[in-house]
Amino acid sequence: MGPVSSQTRSQFATPHIDARVLLGLRDPADATNWGRIRAAQLHAGSQLALFMLAANLIGAAMITLLLAPLVPVWELAGWAILVGATSCVVAFRRLSRRNREVVFADLKDVRDTAYEGLALGAAWAVLPLAFGHHADARVALGLWVVLSLLMTAFAFAMAALPLATIAFISLIGLSTTLSLVTAGSPVLASAVALFTLLLVMATTSRSKALVVIRANEMALAERDETVSLLLREFEENGSDWLWEIDAQRRIVRANPRFAVSLGVDPATMNGTPFLQVLAGPTWEAGNFSAGLRELAEKLKSRESFRDLLLPVFVDGEEHWWEMSASPRFDERGAFCGFRGVGSDVTEQRRSADKINKMARFDTLTGLPNRLLINESLQRAMQEAEHWGSRCAFMMIDLDRFKAVNDTLGHPVGDRLLGRVSERLQTLVSENEMIGRLGGDEFAVVVRDASDTARTERLAHTIIDVLSRPYEVDQHTLYIGASVGLAIGPRDGRSAEMLIRSADLALYRSKDAGGGVFHAYEPQLHVVAEERRVLEIALRGAVEKGEMHLNYQPVVNAASGQLTGFEALLRWQHPELGNISPAKFVPLAEEARLIAPIGEWVLRTACDEAARWDLPVRVAVNVSPEQLHNPAFVSVVAQALAQSGLPPERLELEVTESVFMREGTQALQVLERILDLGVRLSLDDFGTGYSSLGYLAHTRFSSIKIDRSFVQGASKGTKEAIAIIRAVVALADSLGMATTAEGVETEEEHQMVQQLGCSKVQGYYFGRPLPVQEARVLATRQIGGSVAA
Repeated sequence: MGPVSSQTRSQFATPHIDARVLLGLRDPADATNWGRIRAAQLHAGSQLALFMLAANLIGAAMITLLLAPLVPVWELAGWAILVGATSCVVAFRRLSRRNREVVFADLKDVRDTAYEGLALGAAWAVLPLAFGHHADARVALGLWVVLSLLMTAFAFAMAALPLATIAFISLIGLSTTLSLVTAGSPVLASAVALFTLLLVMATTSRSKALVVIRANEMALAERDETVSLLLREFEENGSDWLWEIDAQRRIVRANPRFAVSLGVDPATMNGTPFLQVLAGPTWEAGNFSAGLRELAEKLKSRESFRDLLLPVFVDGEEHWWEMSASPRFDERGAFCGFRGVGSDVTEQRRSADKINKMARFDTLTGLPNRLLINESLQRAMQEAEHWGSRCAFMMIDLDRFKAVNDTLGHPVGDRLLGRVSERLQTLVSENEMIGRLGGDEFAVVVRDASDTARTERLAHTIIDVLSRPYEVDQHTLYIGASVGLAIGPRDGRSAEMLIRSADLALYRSKDAGGGVFHAYEPQLHVVAEERRVLEIALRGAVEKGEMHLNYQPVVNAASGQLTGFEALLRWQHPELGNISPAKFVPLAEEARLIAPIGEWVLRTACDEAARWDLPVRVAVNVSPEQLHNPAFVSVVAQALAQSGLPPERLELEVTESVFMREGTQALQVLERILDLGVRLSLDDFGTGYSSLGYLAHTRFSSIKIDRSFVQGASKGTKEAIAIIRAVVALADSLGMATTAEGVETEEEHQMVQQLGCSKVQGYYFGRPLPVQEARVLATRQIGGSVAA
């Protein structure tokens, strides 16, 4: 039972206390605080020891005077000496504890007082039993008055020691009751017994009340001590301080820590206006911070406040303080000032600023990130709406950056992004904010875009500056930039809508080949919606049987004999009609649908080619996404096994872009496919990121010459003719065939034949044929000529 705890105080406050614990017959589970209470009980008993000694001696003298005429002197004197000696022993024992600084007493110390009560009670109990029969009515009344007074005095004066007091009262009451019964006075005996019982109950009740009072005093003292310790710790070691002002907002009882925090002598602070002290050097100029103005309003309106943040200058350095306070009122309810607490939160503020910067700035380039860009755009749009002006948002995407990242690695790519950000920062004024959205995407927020021509010039300047060569780690790098522009609020009433509009404009710039700027047009939303609808339809096109293959003949350039077909994917939508591959194939690649669609094309082409006469081959275009997946080898093997098509009759056409991504398994996948016996053709050679190293290290069976070179050569363009001759010579030296695409006339056929091309493909020999027509052509006599 701990009186210092809230649980113990509640326990002492209730009337129920274990009687055995109260009397000192047993210890509770937690005797620590009861030890302090028992020490207080013993101390209270010692305080009245002389009073009770005097009461015993006076009572014994009075009894001696009453009984002297009736009782032999020697008997009476012996009893008086017994009472006096016992009283003195008990008094001296209790007085011996009074001068000790006892704060703890155990159970035995309290139990020992019971012996004192028993001894003293036994001495007085002899009186009615030994001398009661000698007394007449007058003397008996006198005896009872003295004994009752003595018992009552013990019950109230010595209630702090309940066990000893109850023993004393009980013995005297019992002996008096027995003497009255013996004398034939049962009514008086009952009255004495009842009186004794009442005194015992009063002793117990008073003892309980004294214990509760003492426990509450101990709890209160310990609480006060704890509060004092906390306040001392707060004052000495805390970063906070207390402050107090009067009704006129002048500092009173200046706290030393408060003064030290301001760099001011505490003695000079009392009586100084509180706001003047906090304002510091800005007081004279009246250039107050927003936090100080808010504090002044709170003080003026006499409102409580918490965690009010304001800047304070100490020795010329800005600090940040957090203030809390409540108004004070006197006993009459009159306002008499404020009392509060303040703390220096400068370090926390700096940490918060640092965290805020980390959350709003890109770690790689140091530019604002997507979060800060969105916040700045929202503010710009609010200002534009408020003033009836315009703002603008540009999205910038780097052209050919992915090729740099894939070929030279991410560290070089990161350093290139740093150079890009440096160039962008030189192009903007206070009216614009440059930021990085992520990856190779950047953005510009134009706060005031009223001058549309100036905004468009900035977009063109960005493209021009970012397209200049970069020197990074001894590499000369060439990239470009595409820009999409949206004007607010014309192109979007919210930041999200404006970003969406700029994104659509950027998408159009990328579709145009990059390196250009495009402003948003409402039609772009129509195009975007069309793409969305197409993507949804594309996801179920194969399952719904909307896709089919056409087959375009490939013939021997010299003889015109059919050597194979190229499988070409077509999509016939029931509502949208025939959709061009130029539209849905890039969409399939973006939506990550090209792998399942490509697998269907491969299996379907193999199943059909297995029906054709030998040695007609089928060529299937394969996307880089398929080749970057090692499982594609199993797809090819299963397609061949399930169709029964010999591997040498399958030719996979790949573009140079498949080799542009570092760290992938494309080359290993191609080698494993070649090991199956499948032939490999390099499509559109010379139109992209050409590298002779790929030709030398990969076992291509043929190279396809793009139709743009064929058309250029047919017009007499020297460069196109030179490229075709070079490709043919290269292929011959490596043991590869060459296929000229897009041959549409007899003149073009004769030209590519003269330039040395092995095979030709184009409308002159046949358009892409439906499966039934291709099957008929493939099962003719092998010696026939397609041109014929």
